[in-house]
Amino acid sequence: MITEKDAIDLIMLAEELEINVFIDGGWGVDALLGEQTREHQDIDLFVEERQAVRFIHALHQQGFKERTETYSTPQHIVFTDADGRTVDLHLFTYTSERKIVFEGAIYPADTFNGEGCIGRKKVSCIPPQVQVAFHTGYVFDENDIKDVLALCYHFHIPIPEEYKPYAK
Repeated sequence: MITEKDAIDLIMLAEELEINVFIDGGWGVDALLGEQTREHQDIDLFVEERQAVRFIHALHQQGFKERTETYSTPQHIVFTDADGRTVDLHLFTYTSERKIVFEGAIYPADTFNGEGCIGRKKVSCIPPQVQVAFHTGYVFDENDIKDVLALCYHFHIPIPEEYKPYAK
């Protein structure tokens, strides 16, 4: 499990190395909402590929080791430490127009323009509308339902069709 303190420590580790990280997933949702709404098994961090070696080295120094998962790719690397804390590291590049390239897909430049807070720590994250869009088109679980509905209600975003049966 990644606690609020763990999340902040990992973000500050990147900042100390002058590496920009962008929060996605459950912690990204909670950052946007400004509060922790549930426990998180991991933290999803986007880091520019050219900065990855330094960040991975820092993770190793913190006791994290790479773990291969069925969804692991060269741009999606999973790290776990002895306490079971997990970092899902997503590596991306920028195009010359500052668009974001992740696993061969190209995303608009504003994909990382979200701002939120984890505890009192201001963080950069995926904006609410993009978070909701990223939660569609796959088999989702109970956490996804809670996250999407919370974002939709809080930010007045239309609820995606596949989540409407779960809306109140």
